[in-house]
Amino acid sequence: MTLPIIVAVALVITYLAYRVLFSTDIPKIKGIPEIPGLPLFGSLLELGTSHAKVAQGWAKKYGPVFQVRLGNRRIVFANSFDSVKHIWITNQSALISRPTLHTFHSVVSSSQGFTIGTSPWDDSCRQRRKAAATALNRPAVQSYMPLIDLESVVSIKELLHDSKGGEIDLDPRAYWQRYALNTSLTLNYGYRINGDKDDSLLKEITDVERGVSNFRSTSNNWQDYIPLLRLWPSQSNEAVKFRERRDVYMDRLLKGLKDRIANGTDRSCITGNILKDPEAKLNQAEIKSICLTMVSAGLDTVPGNLIMGIAYLASEDGQKIQARAYDEILKAYPNKNAWTQCLYEEKIPYVTALYKEILRYWTVIPICLPRVSIKPIEWNGATIPAGATFYMNAYAADYDDTHFSNPYTFNPDRYLDVPDGAGTPHYGYGAGSRMCVGSHLANRELFTAFVRLISAFTFTPPQDPRDAPVLDCLDANALPTSLTTEPKYFKVGFKPRDRALLDGWIRESEENTKDLYDVDV
Repeated sequence: MTLPIIVAVALVITYLAYRVLFSTDIPKIKGIPEIPGLPLFGSLLELGTSHAKVAQGWAKKYGPVFQVRLGNRRIVFANSFDSVKHIWITNQSALISRPTLHTFHSVVSSSQGFTIGTSPWDDSCRQRRKAAATALNRPAVQSYMPLIDLESVVSIKELLHDSKGGEIDLDPRAYWQRYALNTSLTLNYGYRINGDKDDSLLKEITDVERGVSNFRSTSNNWQDYIPLLRLWPSQSNEAVKFRERRDVYMDRLLKGLKDRIANGTDRSCITGNILKDPEAKLNQAEIKSICLTMVSAGLDTVPGNLIMGIAYLASEDGQKIQARAYDEILKAYPNKNAWTQCLYEEKIPYVTALYKEILRYWTVIPICLPRVSIKPIEWNGATIPAGATFYMNAYAADYDDTHFSNPYTFNPDRYLDVPDGAGTPHYGYGAGSRMCVGSHLANRELFTAFVRLISAFTFTPPQDPRDAPVLDCLDANALPTSLTTEPKYFKVGFKPRDRALLDGWIRESEENTKDLYDVDV
């Protein structure tokens, strides 16, 4: 072999090795600090299972916006409240698309398609998002309050029964997962799981959606960043199993709705209205996307925040806030009719401030779903090109001490005396052009649940200290690599404040919602 050939081969090998070990989908961005990384892995090893916490620490050294290499992907992280506001809100028209990731998009979603929130931006995504936004705007949400009435009273009645009137501490997680999931199912399919918190379908949907959340995560799927790892199929095999399990109940739910439409026994619901509308512009794949969105969203934000809110209010520090909230409820409704009125109006400012602080303090999606820019974005004199991938460190932004006073202190007062609509209060729902379209519904679910829970019960710490909750935002997550928080096991005491009054409220709600109990298949 001649010397020129040897040199050429060496150069080719060197080039290929560099491409494998150091190249990224877009070149290094001038003017944006870069985190040093290892060959092939970039910073994946350092980030570990807590991307939000590690990136928050890096921001103190490198500034609020930096770039990092994760395998062969270059990612721009935003970690402060103002940097997220500038990139996600000020530049929202430029930051409207999503990247496609191997595990979630190519494996998990190969049969049912993508949710609205995980879809790259195109005309189809715009149409689906518009349909969902119309169905979940403020006037529409108000029409859904009978459903929230039903699901909240079902959970509270079971808490009362299972706790034997407050004698036994309970793990509240399954009660409020069903509350949120059933609300979403009824809205989308005209169907609710008409069983207790241990219903097999409820457990299957909850378990699978939590598994799928792991495949949507930015930290759990290294094969999304390092294509070589796709040669080992173990992670993809697990994703296939969850996909197949999800297919079973997604197909069952949609088929059940179509059968009820054919039989004339269906109830008004989002997907039913689309299926029966001869002018609907959505095809079958797009309808499936809306269904996926409603099912997964039903377990994303509301249950985690509700459950962690209950955990905190039962704690030693939370007792004072719980007492204050109860006093404010009585001040707004001295006739003790908040149970009913919370369905029609949101006029207890302290409870509104309470759920906003819960959404901030327990940012249940610490690293929001990634975005891709479709136009260049300026940051501090640097130009980030179109096609760049951005990660919002919502946890770091919601704990930014340059924006929030004493961010590690739980304090609903920070949201009092703030005019309604005066900017983004937190990033619990994301921000900008792809912010969660269900935020109005989620807020009403949270407000109603907390008004009713606090009116009904005094929350107390568990009798056994081993049942105490973990209250740190990140440490409370039983699945650290999941996209959303799955609260760890704990128990709380639910002591009825006035048993006779509570029994009366329950009977009233059951009478008002009796025609909704049979929404089942």
